[in-house]
Amino acid sequence: MDYFREEMETMPRDELDALIDERIRYTVKYAADNSLFYQKWFRKNNIKPADIREHEDLRELPIISGKTVREHQPPSASEFEFKSIDWNEVFTIHETSGTSGTPKSFFLTWEDWNRYAEKYSRSFVSQNFGVGDRVVVCASYGMNVGANTMTLAAQKIGMTIIPTGKCTFPVRIMRHYQPTGIVGSVFKLIRLARRMKKEGLDPHDSSIKRLVAGGESFAEESRAYVEKLWGVPVYNTYGSTEGTMCGECQEKVGLHVPEDMVHLDVYNPQMEDFVVEGECGRIVLTTLLPPGAKSGNLLLNYDTEDTTVVVSRDKCPCGRTHLRILNPEREAETVWVLGSPFNRVDIEKGVFQPENMDYLTGEYEAFLYGDESEVTLRVSVECQDTPDRNLELVQENFLKSFLEYKPALSEAHQDGLFNINFNFTEPEGLEFYKIRGRPKRLVDRR
Repeated sequence: MDYFREEMETMPRDELDALIDERIRYTVKYAADNSLFYQKWFRKNNIKPADIREHEDLRELPIISGKTVREHQPPSASEFEFKSIDWNEVFTIHETSGTSGTPKSFFLTWEDWNRYAEKYSRSFVSQNFGVGDRVVVCASYGMNVGANTMTLAAQKIGMTIIPTGKCTFPVRIMRHYQPTGIVGSVFKLIRLARRMKKEGLDPHDSSIKRLVAGGESFAEESRAYVEKLWGVPVYNTYGSTEGTMCGECQEKVGLHVPEDMVHLDVYNPQMEDFVVEGECGRIVLTTLLPPGAKSGNLLLNYDTEDTTVVVSRDKCPCGRTHLRILNPEREAETVWVLGSPFNRVDIEKGVFQPENMDYLTGEYEAFLYGDESEVTLRVSVECQDTPDRNLELVQENFLKSFLEYKPALSEAHQDGLFNINFNFTEPEGLEFYKIRGRPKRLVDRR
């Protein structure tokens, strides 16, 4: 199977744009008819829903955010104002992780489930998964929608799912069920490979044929390290409860956005304007419904607070015509030092320099200290339990990588205004091991 829905995934650009515009018109009307929030929103902003005819018109609308959603649901409001369906038509209720505040609530119909699942089905097929594959899903099966809809996606293409929910499952799962793929974060895949080796199973000798990395942004260097550990390709996927399911195909030239189901634009909040293609900005998404469809939740011009760049709208070598984006990064993981920004992924890139990985496990955390005049970045990395560690080489490689494309920070580093210190720990010596939950790898303590 080359495509899950070939006609849609390979649709010529002019036809795809026309379909997007048709779905924008229907979705906006559906929001005006069924969502209490959007009914108020249109009135407050003097917007006539019938005037929104095409995707360019969305750029004239206000931007909403996660804060907007939280302000229009309990306990801030008496009702879930974004809900756009009667209670008796809600199939499931989901929440976001709540890492940036009160969890946002989302209400899905069975139609929503099938649309979410189709996004993952397309992605899986583009990565050469299909009938006969057995895939371990290391994502949570709780209130988050991802693992659940991946499982439905698998059913649609004949895959078998092993729903462990975590990557701490016994190694016997690998031996007994012979999975051909795993979905998990980069660090879960690294830790699993290490654990398998300790128990006598080399990942290279396992049944795994391909891996899917998701759940958090990662550097290309860390992807390359995982591919080396396992000896198989690693494909990137990006998803959220809000509905932004995108995935790389086998060509690995950007993540395909299912443009018939979600409209994606890129916005610069500092400039308060949308950017031209090729420039970095925040992902702004709009749910797209086919005429006649229903949805439990709709989002128009929703700022995900994740940043990306549109790679291309040209046909991919795989034959798909939908636009491709770079691996999104979380805006919450970006810090500013002396007027220059960097992201957690920039730290990760420096840690995972190929020569470094002879001495490091890949686990790291970084802390910022100081004030407006002088800043210190402390980078803590976990070392492998091996003799003769060349830690000076690790520092040199990190500094070269981290400062290479940051002229202002490089100059500040040379002038002593931006200090970078290193802390090398033994296994499990990092601070985050003492804290429950997902590790926070870049912490601003200024």
